[in-house]
Amino acid sequence: MTLRQSTARRSFLQSAGSTALLLPGLYASASPARPSRSALENLNIACIGTANRAAEDVSGVMSENIVAIVDIDSNYLDRCKAMLTEKKKLTPRTYADYREMLTAENDKIDAVVIGTADHHHAPAAIRAIRAGKHVYCEKPLTHTVFESRLLAKAAAEKGVATQLGTQIHAENNYRRVVEVIRSGAIGNVTEVHVWVGKGWGGGERPAKGDPVPATLNWDLWLGPAPERPYANGAYHPANWRRWWDFGGGTIADMACHYMDLPFWALDLRHPTKISAEGPKVHPETCPLGLIVRYDFPARGTMPALKLTWYDGDMIPKKIADQPVPANGVMFVGTDGMMFADYSRYRLFPTDKFASFKPPAESIPNSIGHHAEWIKACKDGSPTTCNFNYSGALTETVLLGTVAYRLGKTLDWDAANLTATNAPEAAKLINKEYRKGWEVV
Repeated sequence: MTLRQSTARRSFLQSAGSTALLLPGLYASASPARPSRSALENLNIACIGTANRAAEDVSGVMSENIVAIVDIDSNYLDRCKAMLTEKKKLTPRTYADYREMLTAENDKIDAVVIGTADHHHAPAAIRAIRAGKHVYCEKPLTHTVFESRLLAKAAAEKGVATQLGTQIHAENNYRRVVEVIRSGAIGNVTEVHVWVGKGWGGGERPAKGDPVPATLNWDLWLGPAPERPYANGAYHPANWRRWWDFGGGTIADMACHYMDLPFWALDLRHPTKISAEGPKVHPETCPLGLIVRYDFPARGTMPALKLTWYDGDMIPKKIADQPVPANGVMFVGTDGMMFADYSRYRLFPTDKFASFKPPAESIPNSIGHHAEWIKACKDGSPTTCNFNYSGALTETVLLGTVAYRLGKTLDWDAANLTATNAPEAAKLINKEYRKGWEVV
């Protein structure tokens, strides 16, 4: 009997249908979790994706029983199987198609970890959630805005434990930044600037295809995306991020990490207006530089906020007269400014904050990003990046690509997933899927 079968269904809701409370350090449901009588049992986990970033996720859940693994590349699959057999003394069952795995393993697994290319996130996650499995998914949560809302709603309805793979959220520095911002040290924050100097984009579709390697199932790699020939090095294993059919460029790759910090610190949820600028829109590949501007409404006692994202060759040299490193976040408040990145923060003007003492720590340090999720699967405790929180974050991130591709400012009605001034945005808010890969 699996842990899923022996444990009563959780009563807490972690997604868009729940009434949420923002607690110090935790984004949780208002409904308490029921205790689990099997909290010390190991989970039976299936890992979808086994190499590159997915390999780190496999490592992150190795405290549990990894009983099934999925990969479209048999080299990756065989390597992961050998590693797990040696280290865990447990030989996982192997699959190329996660749809097949979820059917065959339905009564054998409790939870699923997803570390695929973006276009597979929602098709894999929705099938797992609807089967009642707990889900950990790499960022961004989905490939489209609609998919993020769908996953959040489905997770709420099923009451499963969820976590987005924004691992830096578990590091201590982010917690200290949130505490300082919430303490009012720099006053009311009215602007935030977020930037990443990486550039996933550019290029043209290869003029001809190449032979598909014998170890690679190209049709399964394409999955829900439109068919196209395999081209050596153009898409798999990493360059898929450059292509609209599979990813969303730098903003889709990195914004869930860096925009997570202001989302958390400032209780952000849904913007009301989004505009973007960059090079001429390419129908197939993402830009090498992008600027996106978001307007957020007032929240409680916090004023309305303007958040600007910059990436690639469009990041500024200075923000608020301060030189900027390659990546970071700048909070601009009525009484000062704060720069932060993954591992540090600084307050400006320097002389004003020379004797600054941070507030007492109020957000508990994390037990680990994967460990939070594992614990939630077992005992119903909250996770800090559940699909309620991270779904809204991902929606916001991906709206930047929609505004850019349309070349139009969006007046956003979040409740109805609609740009009220741009009905043509619907084709980018949602998308078509190849037969057999649909999410609804």
